[in-house]
Amino acid sequence: MTDNTYVGAVDQGTTGTRFMVFDHGGQVVANAYEKHEQHYPEPGWVEHDPLEIWENTKRVITAALERAAIDPGQLEAIGVTNQRETTVLWDAETGKPVHNAIVWQDRRTTDRIEELEDNGGVETIREKTGLEADAYFSATKAEWLLDNADPIKLERSRPDDVRDRAESGDVLFGTIDSWLVYNLTGAHVTEVTNASRTMLYNIHDLEWDDDLLAAFSVPRAMLPEVRPSSDDDTYGTTDPDGFLGAEIPVAGALGDQQAALFGQTCFDAGDAKNTYGTGSFFLMNTGDEAVESEHGLLTTIGFQRAGEPVQYALEGSIFITGAAIEWLEDLTLIDDPTETAELARSVESTDGVYVVPAFTGLGAPHWDQRARGTVVGMTRGTRREHLVRATLESIAYQTRDVAEAMEADSDIEMTSLKVDGGAVKNNFLCQLQSDIIGSEIVRPVVDETTALGSAYAAGLAVGYWTGLEELRNNWQVDREFEPRLARSTADEKYARWMDAVDCARGWATDGADP
Repeated sequence: MTDNTYVGAVDQGTTGTRFMVFDHGGQVVANAYEKHEQHYPEPGWVEHDPLEIWENTKRVITAALERAAIDPGQLEAIGVTNQRETTVLWDAETGKPVHNAIVWQDRRTTDRIEELEDNGGVETIREKTGLEADAYFSATKAEWLLDNADPIKLERSRPDDVRDRAESGDVLFGTIDSWLVYNLTGAHVTEVTNASRTMLYNIHDLEWDDDLLAAFSVPRAMLPEVRPSSDDDTYGTTDPDGFLGAEIPVAGALGDQQAALFGQTCFDAGDAKNTYGTGSFFLMNTGDEAVESEHGLLTTIGFQRAGEPVQYALEGSIFITGAAIEWLEDLTLIDDPTETAELARSVESTDGVYVVPAFTGLGAPHWDQRARGTVVGMTRGTRREHLVRATLESIAYQTRDVAEAMEADSDIEMTSLKVDGGAVKNNFLCQLQSDIIGSEIVRPVVDETTALGSAYAAGLAVGYWTGLEELRNNWQVDREFEPRLARSTADEKYARWMDAVDCARGWATDGADP
């Protein structure tokens, strides 16, 4: 390899799309980002326009390369990482979506999940997929689209409805990785980590599960081929006559949280990371053993390199953390997320206020689809500074919820936690997180580890990096945070947080919210 070649990564997230280019040292040499619109057609529903996402993807790739004066031909490979569970159906011939993508946060299929619970289907799902039955995952989203997507959005000359066309393979299913790889290469594939989040994939047998496909009436003909996260055979190449004007291998993909696990070089059993984005996602590598959780966590696939066994992980999925900061902006309590640290520091405490940002229900370890956002403890003296601080504290408390479950399931005491994502630039939050969970918090130099992980997966597949040890050597500490708060005080605050969570639970009763 020469010094003037690179690996690119498409990082397609919940609020926007980023393209980053990395060198041999894992350092960022090019970067571009663009937001996309959030659609809320009904309370509790969240959608994205897949075509907007694809157009933004092309735009950020082009912009990043131009800004850094990098020719597309200098890219040895491209990796993809994506918001997981978000579900797209598209026409195989035209490549056009049949409906907006249904986003992972969407709760429209809550009733369907409760029907599964009533019929005793939850344990089967947990045993086969490692997941809790929840509207969060792709299966009920695909089922809803097959039953409800408007056939007029397909070619008018074809009278068959969406489900009929899916049965014949003329309508395709995918998570966002599949949608992007399809548009980049023409291949209809996914990889193991994203497949493991669909609630249709057996993580032990490593194949689409016939029983689950039948339960959700999802035709096998519409499903993508499942490949390793880092694939020596590649998923395909970009079209030399396309927007890049070059034939570049697309050789790696990972769901965003598994990509961060990989980018944080958590390659060994017991290694753990927490990513702070729209939500927060705490993953611990459990090696080649799929550890069954007894404390409300998910068992999921961490990553797979070509020709090697799958590496599993335990995961705690927190639905709303960074999105709670956006909520403060929406309420005009802040003008910019960078204000939160200064505002929070300006008061000594929340003055008894707790914010539970359960806007789309509660994830791990509570799994309450009908919980809703709650603020408790307000008085006439409550000011915006208290609400801002309480919102930041809610991020730390939710992480402790998961950390305690993780320690109980793994029997490993958490003494150090690697963190990444946009919110960890906030030193106040990092220190607060260390205080609340009582562990060291370690922030790397490159905190966009989601993009880095997918770049690593693609680069390993084409030989740009020689192996995992080279990647470990790239990882560098930016700053470490040690607990300062007395453990007894942290425990008292956390106990009160649990009281606040109880207030939020079960709020969206039948008829009040989908």
